[in-house]
Amino acid sequence: MAIYPYRTEPLTDFTKEEHVKEYQKGLETVRSYAGSTYHLIIDGERVPTERIVSSVNPANNKEVIGRIAQASIKEADRALDVALRTFDSWKRVSPQVRADVLFKAANIMKRRRFELSALMTKEAGKPWVEADADTAEAIDFLEYYGRQILKLDRIDDEVLSRRDTERNEYRYIPLGVGVIIPPWNFPLAILTGMTSAAIVSGNTVLLKPASTTQVIAYKFVELMEEAGLPKGVLNFVPGRGSEVGEYLINHPKVRFISFTGSKAVGTHIYEAAAKVHEGQIWLKRVIAEMGGKDAIIVDSDADLDLATDSIVRSAFGFSGQKCSACSRAIIHEDVYDELVKRIGELTKRLRVGNPEDQETYVGPVNDQAAFDKVTSYIEIGKQEGRLLCGGKADMKTGWFIEPTVFVDVKPDARLMQEEIFGPVLAVTKVSSFDEALKVANDTEYGLTGGVISNNRENLEKARHDFHVGNLYFNRKCTGAIVGYQPFGGFNMSGTCSKAGGPDYLTLHMQGKSIAEAL
Repeated sequence: MAIYPYRTEPLTDFTKEEHVKEYQKGLETVRSYAGSTYHLIIDGERVPTERIVSSVNPANNKEVIGRIAQASIKEADRALDVALRTFDSWKRVSPQVRADVLFKAANIMKRRRFELSALMTKEAGKPWVEADADTAEAIDFLEYYGRQILKLDRIDDEVLSRRDTERNEYRYIPLGVGVIIPPWNFPLAILTGMTSAAIVSGNTVLLKPASTTQVIAYKFVELMEEAGLPKGVLNFVPGRGSEVGEYLINHPKVRFISFTGSKAVGTHIYEAAAKVHEGQIWLKRVIAEMGGKDAIIVDSDADLDLATDSIVRSAFGFSGQKCSACSRAIIHEDVYDELVKRIGELTKRLRVGNPEDQETYVGPVNDQAAFDKVTSYIEIGKQEGRLLCGGKADMKTGWFIEPTVFVDVKPDARLMQEEIFGPVLAVTKVSSFDEALKVANDTEYGLTGGVISNNRENLEKARHDFHVGNLYFNRKCTGAIVGYQPFGGFNMSGTCSKAGGPDYLTLHMQGKSIAEAL
């Protein structure tokens, strides 16, 4: 199979009028099917159920984006049987054919790019630029993993044989049936990456999407069907985590669970999957990414314009609802007062509002639960630091919270230790770079981090001692690029499964060595 070298999908230039019109057209397309009903998809069949939930627009929570059927254990069991049966045939399909499905899906996604991005604006509250980047990343995952499976199919070339004695082979074989549990904050990109990696590796999957972004998940399954994925390989089974999720995680026939979400849920899955149930003949594999408490360190000699821009964009892009978001700024005392002033000025200029408006930078938070959690942390922040800006919230039409900055926060404060997952930034002062590193590492997480400095010695020190999975120098700490910055963290940030990296697919496979005497 001749394919061109991997390259990332370019982001849309919204200074061009034609692109603005295309996005507006995408919004109109989404409005045309808003409120539609979506069924389960099992073995390619649409399966209605009695229980229906509504997915609403977080910027206008009276607007229903879609009504989605919910699986019970009965439907989950049926989907699992289908996936087990389909695995026997899908695992024998050549990597070239599996990769081709991903490449076709990428091309379909490119053609539907503005519609899919607009759907995320409506269902997930993503501003235009954030939604567009989400779709571009989804395309990148399809293109990258398609090429990676073709490389892994040639791994046999690296195994030695003994002349006139034996011929040795080494190959990767798929694991089996997997449960894919993606997050709501990157409802297309991460969902696409998690699901396509499992499928292109030869596994069959049950996709249980996040409860607030089930329409975009359904559209992805439709897209994969259009790309030629055989029925039964990907089964769409939204449902309660406490019911369907628990059943599947504990089922002895499930071979692996791929999860992205909170530490609380991730650690529960990790513990539950470790138990060997009656009839289970393997140890389940868990691929987990569980969030972070990410920090940007600003050194005494830093470019303050760069530092301001990097912190504010990392903290408040998509309302801080990224596991990689900068929720802590650790600033050297020599530049602290000036940088705090600049952070406040830039943050106050950010436009909060409905993300359907192209000029909106900060949209709503995800749902009522997120609104309640973030506003509760704002109240905590008022006790732990000085409110520099923001702090107001409004839920009359949607779940809107101003980008909020607390300064003079102590390193051991809750605002500096606990993941908030919203537009709240805590700022603390340090007297040295060594102290900054100590504060940055003093958390149970280890996902992303950044350093703004012109001191090469300090950058090299951070390269070795800043304990995160993704470290960025002199730039923002969000926006990992597939194939360039494999993404995944340490400690309670997960299993360091580096999505978009050269070894991610192997997490969905097992190695088999074969020797034949000559």
